[in-house]
Amino acid sequence: MPKKRSGGGLSPTQQAAKFLGVSVLAGAVLAGIALPAVGALGLAAKGSVEGFDALPANLKTPPLSQRTTILDAEGGTIATVYSRDRTVVDLKDISPYMQKAIVAIEDSRFYEHGAIDLKGVLRALNKNARSGEVSEGASTLTQQYVKNVFVEEAGDDPTKVAQATQQTIGRKIQELKLAIQVEEELGKKKILENYLNITFFGQQAYGVEAASQRYFSKHAKDLNVQEAALLAGIVQSPSRYDPVNDEAEATKRRNVVLNRMAQVGDISTAEAEKAKKAPLGLKVSKPKNGCITAVKNASFFCDYVREVFLSDKVFGKTRKDRAKVWNQGGLTVRTTLDPQAQASVQQSLKDHVNQSDSVAAASTLVEPGTGKVLAMGQTKPYGYGKNETEINYSVGHGMGGSNYGFPTGSTFKPFVAAAALEEGRPATQEYSSPYEMPYPEPVQTCSGKPWMNTAGEKVPNESESEVGPYRLKEAMALSVNTYFVQMVADIGLCPVMKMTDALHVVQGSGDKLPEVPAVSLGSKGVAPLTMASAYAAFASRGMYCTPIVIESITQKIGNKQKSLDVPKSTCSRAMSEKTADTVNTLLQGVVDSGTGKAAGLTDRANAGKTGTTDERKNAWFVGYTPNLSGAVWVGSASQQVQMRDITIGGQYHELVFGGAVPGPIWKDAMTGALAGKDSPSFNLVNIPDKDKDKNKDKDKDRDKEKPDDGNNGDDGFIGGLTDGGTGDGGPGGLPGGNLIQGPGNGPGGRR
Repeated sequence: MPKKRSGGGLSPTQQAAKFLGVSVLAGAVLAGIALPAVGALGLAAKGSVEGFDALPANLKTPPLSQRTTILDAEGGTIATVYSRDRTVVDLKDISPYMQKAIVAIEDSRFYEHGAIDLKGVLRALNKNARSGEVSEGASTLTQQYVKNVFVEEAGDDPTKVAQATQQTIGRKIQELKLAIQVEEELGKKKILENYLNITFFGQQAYGVEAASQRYFSKHAKDLNVQEAALLAGIVQSPSRYDPVNDEAEATKRRNVVLNRMAQVGDISTAEAEKAKKAPLGLKVSKPKNGCITAVKNASFFCDYVREVFLSDKVFGKTRKDRAKVWNQGGLTVRTTLDPQAQASVQQSLKDHVNQSDSVAAASTLVEPGTGKVLAMGQTKPYGYGKNETEINYSVGHGMGGSNYGFPTGSTFKPFVAAAALEEGRPATQEYSSPYEMPYPEPVQTCSGKPWMNTAGEKVPNESESEVGPYRLKEAMALSVNTYFVQMVADIGLCPVMKMTDALHVVQGSGDKLPEVPAVSLGSKGVAPLTMASAYAAFASRGMYCTPIVIESITQKIGNKQKSLDVPKSTCSRAMSEKTADTVNTLLQGVVDSGTGKAAGLTDRANAGKTGTTDERKNAWFVGYTPNLSGAVWVGSASQQVQMRDITIGGQYHELVFGGAVPGPIWKDAMTGALAGKDSPSFNLVNIPDKDKDKNKDKDKDRDKEKPDDGNNGDDGFIGGLTDGGTGDGGPGGLPGGNLIQGPGNGPGGRR
């Protein structure tokens, strides 16, 4: 007697004999199953042997799509994403009851026949011929597995899915030949394992492990007999026998499976009767898919991780290739998200700005010297309802952010200062800095064609008392507009463009910044992540590092795992150490005694810059310590809200400016993120002060005009065009708090 294989199938000799029989009879037999009239058999059978032999004999089995798990830097789960909710498990991790139940109801002679059950075929043929219709099929588990492979390979393409499931003689014969190959190569146990991992159980659950979790919130290995029978019964028609939506129908089907298990001897009649009396015992876990389900308020960070994966060529040559890998799943993505920093950012945002406010706030923290994005949050959460949005305010349009970013106001001025220092201007550089002046002309550009102020545009300072001359240190602390306009006229626009290029500062649309003097006052929209990364270069003494969010990725294909290459941060020198140290000294003055005093940290070295745009549509604070850089933006995404006489976070503000709302958000976020962390110092340089007596006299004059109200001189008109054109939404602006803002058109704000 021929020896059976370990999987329980027939010997090669038996398979060969059966193959010959099937080759001769396949067309006729399968035609008989598919067609109601016996008379059609002869016609359908013609040429079937030749057609059968011409079919490919190798089944290409794509790896099963599985869940992808996104982790934070400490290994905690942020979110689970998948195109198909599936977790592949070994047969030993599937309850014996489940194995018996699926065989009993789907193919009770599974261990007795090969790829095709001839007895079943003849029985179905006879019954169908008598009834004149297709009332019974004869697909074995192996044939069903082959069909599921076709469906899996089709993915979400409706045309391919229709082709994979079409009930034609040709498709049946193809399934049959491939089933023979599968039986030869895999054996019964592996086929059963594969079948239980690939098949659909309804409720977005693919494979028995996902189904067990969905319906009973337990592992497949822990299923009892009645639970296993319920799941096995669903397979035939997941919609009809859905226990969540039709408990009565699902119960009837479960009991049919239990009866069948008793008939074939898998359980006793008594066991079956007892199980039939048991309630379904559902403990449903709702599908948890996508970044919208992320914990730690990290939905937008999660979405940014996905966008990075889909856009970086390290994961595939084309976006389609990368999407295929992402949708395939089975990935474990360890990210740079720091739980402590993320919690601090979200708490600070929540404390200062309400979700229902007419404006929003966004904040991003980046580690200098590595480019690691440690936190990313905003006050309008990820969603599709009122006061929710899909737009990630922290990133550019190409990565799921707003169309243009947000005008940065005076947070742009440190880039101008860095460019001037690199050009050899001293830290004591002085300009006349009148209260108001026309934009100087001509201004040299990279193209060689000078910029001319053909429109006669003027730029004022914040207050009429702000009249120079000023040196760089005081001009930065007070954010004097005319000083920086004169600085740009002095050095030309090209050094500024070279500096912003080195710091990877681009508009939120991805376009380069325009070569116009108004750019020095932050007239164009930039994303918070871009600003945080650029300021991180100051903190790391001139080294710019591209932002990264992915530390490592492992991919599970079947039961095997492999590591994938991930994008690395690229660090390059954007400016000399001396220039960076000088900027750090200047910006430390901003938080010590300048417009950003309300944001200053008291327990460690820190520096930063405020920014507010015309008509108070945007307010910023961008700051850093030697080991953490952060940007905070406050405003309306549609650029429709002027932040005057406004309540934000339950607190009334006559005027909003960079040091008022964004500054305290930054301070609290940084304080929590850095708690317990090292407190390194900057390498400061000595910048001689101007005539102190003259400064004191000027301060007294300013105090007479405007008493100290704790706002660090940030009240009043914001510099820019006299018609208030800065940061205007322009043609791209749309009404509504969650819409995408338009491009900034004005010269930029002051603080």
